Amino acid sequence: MIAAARAVLALALLAGFYALVAVMVLLWAAFLVLALWGAGSPAATTPPTNVILVCAAFAPIVVGMVWAVIRTARPAAPRDDTVWVSRRGAPALWATVEELALAVGTRPPDHIRLTAEVNASVTEDASFLGLAPGGRTLYLGLPLLAGLPPAELRAVLAHELGHFSRRHNRFGALAHRGTAGLLAARQAIQDASAANDLVRVYAGGPRLLLGLYTRVFRWLTRPVRRRQEIEADREAARVAGAGTVADALRSTAALEQAWREFLADFLTPMRRAYECVPDDPFRVFAQLVEAPELREPLAALREQVAERPADPDDPHPDLATRLGRLKRLPAWPPQAHPDSRTAAPLAVPSRYAAELGRALLRRAGTSLPWRDWLGLLAEHRATRALTPLAEAVRTVEKAEGVGRPGTEPGALTVHRVLRLLDSGRRMPLARALNSLLPPGEGAERDPLGPLADALAVLIGAQLVARSTAYWTMDWTGPGTLVPPDGIAPETIRTWADTAVRLPGQTQRLGLHLAALGVDERAPLPPARGTTDGDARRDEPKQVSIAPGVTGPARRRITATRALALTVLLGMTGLSYALWANRDEPAYPGTPVTRWTQQPGSAYSYSPAPAPVPTFRLPTPSYHLPTPALPSIDIASLLPAPTDRLRPVK
Repeated sequence: MIAAARAVLALALLAGFYALVAVMVLLWAAFLVLALWGAGSPAATTPPTNVILVCAAFAPIVVGMVWAVIRTARPAAPRDDTVWVSRRGAPALWATVEELALAVGTRPPDHIRLTAEVNASVTEDASFLGLAPGGRTLYLGLPLLAGLPPAELRAVLAHELGHFSRRHNRFGALAHRGTAGLLAARQAIQDASAANDLVRVYAGGPRLLLGLYTRVFRWLTRPVRRRQEIEADREAARVAGAGTVADALRSTAALEQAWREFLADFLTPMRRAYECVPDDPFRVFAQLVEAPELREPLAALREQVAERPADPDDPHPDLATRLGRLKRLPAWPPQAHPDSRTAAPLAVPSRYAAELGRALLRRAGTSLPWRDWLGLLAEHRATRALTPLAEAVRTVEKAEGVGRPGTEPGALTVHRVLRLLDSGRRMPLARALNSLLPPGEGAERDPLGPLADALAVLIGAQLVARSTAYWTMDWTGPGTLVPPDGIAPETIRTWADTAVRLPGQTQRLGLHLAALGVDERAPLPPARGTTDGDARRDEPKQVSIAPGVTGPARRRITATRALALTVLLGMTGLSYALWANRDEPAYPGTPVTRWTQQPGSAYSYSPAPAPVPTFRLPTPSYHLPTPALPSIDIASLLPAPTDRLRPVK
């Protein structure tokens, strides 16, 4: 009942996520329409640049949210790092899968794809959010095929097919797609923040909201999915036996850690040192799992994995809980789970492993046959002590002023080491070598021990260069030398130890080497798989501690920038065009034109005479007072008229 309630709440949350995305799209579209309408309004004086910037800034987030919804609504496409297995290519594997599907009561998968992970899973390309049935696919990790016994591999396959029989794929697909959609939406916001400074200003709130939303969704779906894993374990126990299922769970967890260590400790160092990879890394991993020196460490690891707690985001319960549930299951009838320990291994053709290896190690370096790569790995691990030995020899010779006549500068030879031992400089040489070795090599208890081991490795490298000896792989330590016939493996180590510890024994070592055909003054040839350009590996390289950006993240950020720039330029150009072609507003006093028709003529355009404005000054109603002027009588000042001035008649 509780599980059903959680499932209903998870569906409600997923529907709410869809509704939230729809509201965001509608609001963004409304702002877009508002910007274009405002640009074409007659009253607009300038284009709405603020609204355009807001729409361009929100465009990456809106598109990212829509893309997240599309990812959750449609079936996932096959992964690029997988290889499809046909029925004709692996008939034994297909027959086993179909047999187990019949045993658990479900139809077999439609496709089988190999992966490079220590895991197995099933998917169903169901439509309508996983409610309608679709094509089934079984994903099987090739490291499981290489490392699990047939009985435990059958238990793993029965567990995955048990999800189909219990119809877990309906809710499981919904929960997986919902989580993937929420994570994709949050990733879209992060990419937009990295690509646009304006988005970075307000992206904190949406990212926090989506983070909380994802946590709640996982909190609701995690118990349901973990309960489904327990039910699938029960189906597998009914077919393969509870003990076999428990062993398979322990072995799978141990193989997962062994695969990680194989990639980190063996594959990656070889790729950096020689720029080469094996053509079939899974065959090399099978050699590691089957190595006698690793049986006890792997057995101890299988017992320790049950003590690890479960990851909070992992839909699988912790291993201790699953093992406890398996112990409490009833004993099934023997016919329900026939013993498959004598069954043949479920191997696949090597071409599938080679194709998957190329997909796993693409652009990683030159591909070598896996046997040659394994021999190169043994040589590399065996001769690692030669680099610090050469540096120690150069340091002591420089400090003591010892010449090197007859040898090339910088070339490490047996003669240079023996001459330092003859001159009484064994302790300075040992101290210089121990300072270059990592701690824990035993130099504290025996200062001369690492020097004797390095000298033995140098002699072995000369024998290997003459093709009279070879190195064998030791997964727990350096490679082991297989000397020429008639010489025990520990004999050369004894010769080197005697020459290092006892004065005057270097001449006897020289006689032994001469009997084996080794020239003391001959430098070592370059390692196999290297070229002349590999000497550049010793040159100093620039190292940056800044976190790098992966290729997919760089492509997402570039696409986000292109999207924001496209929306910005497109809206700017469209809004400017609408603003430039808008209708001019009508002002008061503007003359109105009309069309008139003269008698006997066509229509003619005659503008109406515009009234001429007149301006009159108002008559003032206030009169300035007339100032009183003084009266002056000027009559007395004028001369009196006389007769002489009278006119003549």
